[in-house]
Amino acid sequence: MLKKAMIMAAGVGSRLEALSNALPKPLVPLVNTPAMDIIVRHLSSFGIKKIIANTYYKSEEIQKHYKNSNFDVNFSFIKEEELSGTAGGVGKCKFFFDKGEDFLVMSGDGLSDIDIFKAYDSHKKSEAIATIVLKEINPKDVSIYGVVVPGKNGQVESFQEKPKLYEAKSNLVNTGIYIFSYEIFNYIPENTFYDFAKNVFPALLESGEKINTYIMDGYWTDIGSLEQYKKANSDILNHKVKSFLPEAQRTMGGLICTGKNTIIKEGAEFTENCIIGNNCIIGRNVKIINSILWNNINVQDNVTIKNSIILNNVSVKNSIENKIETETISFEKENIPV
Repeated sequence: MLKKAMIMAAGVGSRLEALSNALPKPLVPLVNTPAMDIIVRHLSSFGIKKIIANTYYKSEEIQKHYKNSNFDVNFSFIKEEELSGTAGGVGKCKFFFDKGEDFLVMSGDGLSDIDIFKAYDSHKKSEAIATIVLKEINPKDVSIYGVVVPGKNGQVESFQEKPKLYEAKSNLVNTGIYIFSYEIFNYIPENTFYDFAKNVFPALLESGEKINTYIMDGYWTDIGSLEQYKKANSDILNHKVKSFLPEAQRTMGGLICTGKNTIIKEGAEFTENCIIGNNCIIGRNVKIINSILWNNINVQDNVTIKNSIILNNVSVKNSIENKIETETISFEKENIPV
């Protein structure tokens, strides 16, 4: 049984810039829950109670969040002064793991209901130094992912980084979920910017080491872009992610999930998938259509919000469509309870 895991949480999140300017990407909410919270709960449900994360961008916010959390896990953190790549970040956490110990690595911006027991069983049976968890995707989407080509024995034959559709040899993509034997640290030099896809895995193949693959069932996506972020929220609302099943109400042809201490006034209507965060006020005769509202938001009377994302601490005074609203206002000035 795996006992320890690392979450890679150091990325800046440039493709999710409008949201990650406000929060570090691991804390960006998915249906009112920080993305990394969902990962931590999932790990804990499989008996993984010791977790380390590398941090860099808005590091203090991530550490503060988990120091004040009530998860039944033991958290450790490192802060990188300079980004060191996916493998470099794992290398800096070497002290956390014991010799001879297998461990799990996951991306802090991934959403998955992977069966960790099955993945680890595959790793142990393979006797490989590394297992890469793969997910079969629609072939038209391969150009945005790292493609892995496994052989008949389940071991990696080759890699393709974001191939064009007509060049792709597989529609199995690297999910950023790995199981490693402790010996992986022999292939990660200290104090060097190093990447798994570009450096470690090619070196393993060149050295004749086995890289096992495990093709997962169930749900997986990353939230690296705005479109993926919106889709992940919708998928959670529609209970496609078995590791996270929030309560939602069906209304007017869609689903709505509301947070704590939120007030919805008379005549408000919600259409398609809508997520309303904590401490919000939704005014009279407001119409919200297929939109995500974070926390502490005041939507004034008769406003329509369509296909939009509203970040924390915003007062929406006029109707908007296809926007990301980030303007922070003073709650004292607006007399909004928080």
